[in-house]
Amino acid sequence: MPLAPLGSINREAGIEAALRVWKAALGEAHVLCEPLALAAASATTFETSQRVLTILRPADRGEVQECVRIANRFRVPLYPISTGRNWGYGSRVPANDGVLLDLGRLDRILHYDERLAYVTVEPGVTQRQLHEFLLARGSKLWMDATGASPDCSIIGNTLERGFGHTPMGDHAGSACNMEVVLPTGEVIETGFGSFASSRVGAVGRAGAGPSIDGLFVQSNLGVVTRMSVWLMPAPEHFEAFFFVARRTDQLGGIVEALRPLRLDGTLRSVMHIGNDYKVLAGLQQFPWEETGGRTPLDRETMGRIRGRLGIGFWNGSGGLYGSRAQVREARRRVRRALRGKVDRLQFVDDRMFQLLRRFAGPAGWITGWDIKRTLAVLKPVYGLLRGVPTTAPMASAYWRKRTPVPAQPDPDRDRCGLLWCSPVLPLTGPDAVRVTSIAEQILLEHGFEPQTSLSLATDRSAIGVITIGYDRDTPGDDARALACYRRLTADLTSSGYPPYRLNVASMDLLARDGAVEAALRALRNALDPNGVIAPGRYQPTGPLAQTERLRSGVA
Repeated sequence: MPLAPLGSINREAGIEAALRVWKAALGEAHVLCEPLALAAASATTFETSQRVLTILRPADRGEVQECVRIANRFRVPLYPISTGRNWGYGSRVPANDGVLLDLGRLDRILHYDERLAYVTVEPGVTQRQLHEFLLARGSKLWMDATGASPDCSIIGNTLERGFGHTPMGDHAGSACNMEVVLPTGEVIETGFGSFASSRVGAVGRAGAGPSIDGLFVQSNLGVVTRMSVWLMPAPEHFEAFFFVARRTDQLGGIVEALRPLRLDGTLRSVMHIGNDYKVLAGLQQFPWEETGGRTPLDRETMGRIRGRLGIGFWNGSGGLYGSRAQVREARRRVRRALRGKVDRLQFVDDRMFQLLRRFAGPAGWITGWDIKRTLAVLKPVYGLLRGVPTTAPMASAYWRKRTPVPAQPDPDRDRCGLLWCSPVLPLTGPDAVRVTSIAEQILLEHGFEPQTSLSLATDRSAIGVITIGYDRDTPGDDARALACYRRLTADLTSSGYPPYRLNVASMDLLARDGAVEAALRALRNALDPNGVIAPGRYQPTGPLAQTERLRSGVA
């Protein structure tokens, strides 16, 4: 028989009672109630009102199970996090008031197989940790990395459907064999891991019968405590390519030219195309002197800066992987596809990259490529295309801050304003033009620069990442940024481009089909009858009328 719903009891009394039991189970040092710790965990890169009531720090799966059982006993909502570097989407902040279940102490690399190219990790394992692990063993395997932070969780990013740069860039599609603590405290393994004595859990995704891995991605149906992640054998040869297109009307032709190369396997990895605002934010902070302190950076001023820096209206990067012959043929195909579509195309391998670093001035003069100004951007992108984590992209979170980017960036601590809107679109030129046009119009209307990139995430679809960057210390910008985000998400969704990922302030913008929503609610009621695991996470919290208004395009 299900216990009483959360709303029918005194939650504060429940938490006080649960705290005593959690402290006995974890030790007082790992049940954090200090105001400073709770305030830090409640900070993110946009305005939120949710409160972190307590932080639990279990050390292993058994302690996770005990935390969940206690939460059920006292009807207290738990919100699992890994390392909390979910920048731009909410960091550590829960979807509603509740207790954080911080899994950062579960930080073991449990298994590593060089021959079959996978590792099995816990939620606290970071990109930095795995990269250093592989280097220390002289591994011939590459991981895939996002630009979020070297210290972001591999499992956390995968469960948010994060993506990277290499052929293993679809993180959720390159993971399997999850160990999940259900809301009851029971443990299951997904895929072939559910078979006793199975030797194929880490190498086969689906298993036999219905596949349930996807139920725990962007989900509140359980707590993932282990996962196997596939790695990539280092190719015989690797080259990166970078291009510049100087006119706004070149985007559609570029996308049309690249799609066949994604479909036929010439381009095996995620490719990224960013506009001039996106590249400028990677090169420097807001040009306050040039604008006389005015925001946003208008198109006319941006055009002058673009000409001075030698960047394009559209700028792209991608990687080529394989034998030397395969890369040579891929390079020929890319060059042919982009001929007449871009104004500059540069291929770079390890040897050339070292030469460019050493002779940036002469190389720029010979090639016409402004290496000195762009090497700071090219270097981390080149590394990401090889699976090397980097902190460099985090500097763009400080775009409108008037203080320099610190040596140890922390956008939450430093009150950077950052919201990411991430629509999915078909991989066609007209769709790319439509999405980027909607973004540019809405962001400029709201007083923000339309920092926009398109990532060719699959053979048939792209993901747009539209950055709303601001300074949270500027009065009124928090409210304007959230209004801009909601308007942008609504307009894109009603135009046919729903987001692949939401932040903690916008879960009510979900606009799934009513029958799908009912099925998901039935699953949640069956697995979590007391609603203790992350209530409100990827669930529309408003009335159905809000969903219908969003679907019809009415904000």
